Parts: sequence; C-alpha cells; structure tokens
Amino acid sequence: MKLYIAEKPSMAREIAACLGKTQPSRGFIKTSGGIVTWLFGHVLKQVDPEFYDQKYKIWRTEDLPIIPTVWKMEINPNTVDQFNIVKKLIDKADEIIHAGDPDREGQLLVDEVLDFLGNKKPVKRILLNALDETSIRRANSDLRDNADFFNLKQSALARSRADWLIGMNLSRAYTLAAKKSGNNFLFPIGRVKTPTLALVVRREREIENFKPIDFYQIFSQFQHANGIFPAQWKPSENFIKNSDAFDKEGRLIKKSVAEEFLKKFSAAPLEGEISSCETSEKKESQPLPFSLSALQIAAGKTFGYTPKQVLAAAQSLYEKKLTTYPRSDCQFLPTTQFKDAGKILAHLSRTRDENLKNLITRADTKIKSRAWNNSKISAHHAIIPTTKPLTGTITEIEKNIYKLIAKNYAVQFHPLHIYDETVVAVSYKEEIFSVRGKTVKQNGWREFYIATRAKTEDEIENLPKMKKGDVVTYKKSELKKSTTKPPVRFTASTLVQGMKNIHKYVKNPEVQKQLKDVYGIGTEATRAQIIDDLIQRKFLKVLTKKSLQPTEKAYMLIDALPDEMTYPDSTAIWEDKLHSMSEGEGTLENFLQGQEKFVTALCHKAETAEFKIAEGFEICPRCQKGIMVKRKGKHGEFWGCSKYPACKMTAQDKNGKPDFESKKTFSSGENFGEKKFFGGIISSADFQ
Repeated sequence: MKLYIAEKPSMAREIAACLGKTQPSRGFIKTSGGIVTWLFGHVLKQVDPEFYDQKYKIWRTEDLPIIPTVWKMEINPNTVDQFNIVKKLIDKADEIIHAGDPDREGQLLVDEVLDFLGNKKPVKRILLNALDETSIRRANSDLRDNADFFNLKQSALARSRADWLIGMNLSRAYTLAAKKSGNNFLFPIGRVKTPTLALVVRREREIENFKPIDFYQIFSQFQHANGIFPAQWKPSENFIKNSDAFDKEGRLIKKSVAEEFLKKFSAAPLEGEISSCETSEKKESQPLPFSLSALQIAAGKTFGYTPKQVLAAAQSLYEKKLTTYPRSDCQFLPTTQFKDAGKILAHLSRTRDENLKNLITRADTKIKSRAWNNSKISAHHAIIPTTKPLTGTITEIEKNIYKLIAKNYAVQFHPLHIYDETVVAVSYKEEIFSVRGKTVKQNGWREFYIATRAKTEDEIENLPKMKKGDVVTYKKSELKKSTTKPPVRFTASTLVQGMKNIHKYVKNPEVQKQLKDVYGIGTEATRAQIIDDLIQRKFLKVLTKKSLQPTEKAYMLIDALPDEMTYPDSTAIWEDKLHSMSEGEGTLENFLQGQEKFVTALCHKAETAEFKIAEGFEICPRCQKGIMVKRKGKHGEFWGCSKYPACKMTAQDKNGKPDFESKKTFSSGENFGEKKFFGGIISSADFQ
C-alpha cells in the first residue's frame, strides 16, 4: 500500500483528486493510486520542562538553565485521534510519500511523526508548490527520496530546540528577575520575538529624542553652448571633514557658510569648465515575482493590509488553486515552468482591470527575465498564478493580492528598461558641481508598470549634450533650506521588511557586512505571527495609520535585557547558520551547543538584571534596586530585600510594613546567612 501523508486536510483532498477514484473515510481518503491521510500541522510538540523533572513545575532561578540531555516529544492533545489514524496507516503501508509543505517546517512536521513512530519503511518526498491538477501530477511524477531532505529536517529541529531553550529558560529567568522589582507578570522571551520588539523600542526612542536640524544645499545654473542646465555644489570630503559647518552626516548646517559661497560663486570671472562627462548605458531588470515577505511589504504599502491579512489571503488563493505555495522565501522561478507562461497569461488576460489587461495582452512569452533561474531555487519558488483561470468567488483582499501576484508575473515578459545616464562634473571657482542626465532608449516594462525609483537631487531629464573641456558660464544660484525629519514608526508591513533586511539593524559593523545577504530573522511563515503576538500580549499597540508603538511593558523588558538578546546580531547569525545547515553545512549538535552556552550566560546575567520598580512597593533603602518582600521565616514574619543574596537587607514587620527604625533591622554589612533573628537562623531557603 502506498500512503501519502499531507500537512493538512485541504492538501490531502487535492492530492487524492489527482490520484483518481476517491473514497473518503474517517481520517483518510482511499484512491486508485494509494491512500491519502493528513496531519493538522505539528501533531507533536516539545514537552514542557516538568516532563523531564517534576521540580521544574515551580519556577526557580537556581534550576536554570534547563537543558534536556535527550529531547522528547508528546502528542498534541487536540490531534490524538488523527495521530492514531496516521499511525495505523503507517503500520499497513509499504511505501510512504511525505507531502508536507515544501519548506523547513513542512519537512519536519511529517518527519517528526515518522521518527516518533520509529518508521523503517521507504519514504519518498513530493514537493507541491501549487495545488492545481497540472502541478500535482507533475510533482507526483518526480518524487524524490526523503533522505535527500535530511539536512532540511536537521535545520528545522535546530530551530525548534533553540526556540525551546531560549523561550523556556530566559522567559523564566527574566520573569523571576522582574518579580524582584514587584513586576508580577510574565515576560515571554523569544529568539526572534525579542530582537524584533527591540527594533520598535529603539525606533520609538529615536523619534522621542529627535531634534530637527536645518541644512543647506546650493543649486547653480550654468550656460553651455547647447543650453542651460542646473548642477549641485558638492563640497570636497576634506572640507567637510575639517569644517564645523557640517554635521556628522556631511550636511551643511551653517547658513553663513552657504551665503559666503553664494557670494563667491556670483563674483566675476564667471567662466567654468566641464571637468568630466561620462555616459553609460543602464539596464533595469523587471521587478522579481513575490516571496511572501515581498508580497506583504507591497500589499502593506499599496492597500494598507497587515502581514497577517496578506498571508491569510495568499493561503486562501493557494488552497483555491489560483496561486502557488504562499510561504515562500524565494523570488525566482524554475525554468521548467517557463512553458506554462502562455496558458497563465491567457487566463490572466480575462481581467477587467484595464491597466493589468494592457500589461498582460502585450506580454511577449519569448522574453525570459532574470527570474527564471534554477540555481536560486531550493524547495520552493516565487509566488505566481497557476494555470487555473480565476473563477468562483474571492474576497476583495484576495482579489487585490491576486492582482499584485499577477502583475509581478506578467511583467517578466516585457523588455528591460534601458537608458543612458550621463554624469557631468563642472569645475568652477575651484569647486565641483554635479549633475546627472537620463535619456531613455527603451521604456520596456516601465511603460506598463509603475515602480518607484530613487531619484537623486542632482538628477534631471534632457541634459544638453556636452563633453569634457567644454566652457560653461555661471548664471545664478539658489540656496535650498531643508529640515531633517524624524524616523518613521514601523507598521506591521515595514517591520516585516526590517526583519527581512535585518543586517541594517545589527550593532556590530563586521557582523553587518557578514549578514547583508542572509534571509533575515524569522521565516516567511512566522514573521506575521510574531508581530501579531507582540500586539496581542500588549507589548505593542497599533496607532492611527497602523503604525506600531511600544508599551511601557516593552520598554521595561528591553531595558532589562542584555544587548545579546535585544540586538539582532546573534539571532541573525543563527538564522544564517540554520539556512546553511539546510544546505549541509554545520551540524545540529554543534548548533545546540552554541545555544546552550548562550542560554547559560544569559540566565546568569538575569540574576543582576534591573527592572523598573513597580508602583506600590517599598524600595530597599540600602541597594535602591530591590523591593522589600514580606517572608515567613522559621521564627515569624520579616521583610527582606528581593535582591538577596546580592543585598542582605532585612527588617522586622510592624503593622504589615517593614520597620526600618527597629534596632533589629539588619544591613548588608552583616553575614545574612548566619545572623540570628528571633532566636533562629535565616537561610536562603527563606527567600524561595
């Protein structure tokens, strides 16, 4: 018997339909090509710490870090029935087809079931990037050996266990540390979640501390034999470096200096020279098809949709067989799918959107853009329309997301945008003025597709023809005053972009260079959920225009944590290692050893972490960092500093409050662990 194990019921139904003669049953579908069953995502989960030892039910600093020697899984209580059905089918099977989603987590969630059950039967892998009949049949005729994806599974296991180590240990460590300051609520800490939150906190502080600065630029006009053109004054690097008229960003901030140069430029003689004039041909490639992050960013900018909304719409379109696998981190396409272009474009041409229709009907299927690149493909490819026409009912959000996906697919079949760029330098009064000119030679895809392009301030259209050595005459100058603007708050979409381009936010410049080409932090599938979770747990609040602002609780957590956890350097490096592991570089064991060392170090740092003292608590008069906590000792009630053993301040109880005036009040100058109190000995056990 051949058994297909799909990641979810909807996928199982589509596979079964392609195998023929379906006969539904409880928990599986019989077909002429085998039996198809399904999971509900992860039907197994990591056990909680108390599964390893009952003592971990109580959170205690001295028990940290908790590091399993043998990792254990248990069946998710909500999926026991389906798990048992899958187990019985595996027992009967002769061959198993792994039909998890074509990514890291999709690989793990089926593999972990097979490993949990000790399966020894042969396993093949089907890679489903789309659920339309053509794609499923094509994938089913090209099954791979599941062993080929061992490294992908190891990468997923490494991610899962690292998340457990950090989440279980550091959440306990810093929640306990916060409690010593009277903050009696859970501080969940995550490998990706926490540095993501820190991005928003730091951005908000940049906005709070921002002070606008006026700066000045000089734009001059020069007369050439072929016409007048503008050029921007470019102060020399040496002048900028050695003058206090410029800020650290190289902006001219002293108006008096600018005015002096204006006088200098307007004085005779007025002749200048073209010191350089170079023209080069530039080619702009078509925008690539979408990965999920790219789609979430584009939909956020275009329609204001949240990443969670975009993922839900993309998932629905996928399950309706209209688009390919949505959780893709890839923006390239396999060359084998190039032959489907004519059919896909024919379906897309039925759109009622005139702009999109014009783009599609004038597409040329002979053009093969840079998107078609097998070397850039791993388990999945970019999100594109399938060969199935757009029929049936779809929501407004789904319609808009489908249009974006269709647009970025259709644009691949239009020519490059080609133009000549001329860069001119004018030498005048021993200063340099610069201007760039652009002459379009082939409009190409830009005729149909509006895409933003950064335009420099010294760039113009229709620059007069000139060459090096030509004489020019100064005409006039304009002093332009500008004011710096504060950073813009993150929205959910731009925060996804920040997580994707995480190298821009790392602290270490060397690490920044190393991480420029990594995949960011989090995955395509998890970024939206991470942001949503931070909102649900009230670490972030959503303001008008969907911008995100950290709450007081967010400030408190980020301020208490060490840089290793709040800056994305470590997390981004780990993500890079996880990606490398999926390609066969590095081992699960070595990765986890690094995680264990990291967790151990941060658990120790938690012992000295300083949280803001919560309102309503008596601050320790000695250390000024802890709070006085009422305890029951062996010989009665007393008050002690929550920072014990670092601070050994104690006081007697007087009407429910610490009595700091009593002669029996002890300070840290005495040996707390051996001091007699009410005729007895106070030990560290009194502070548990």
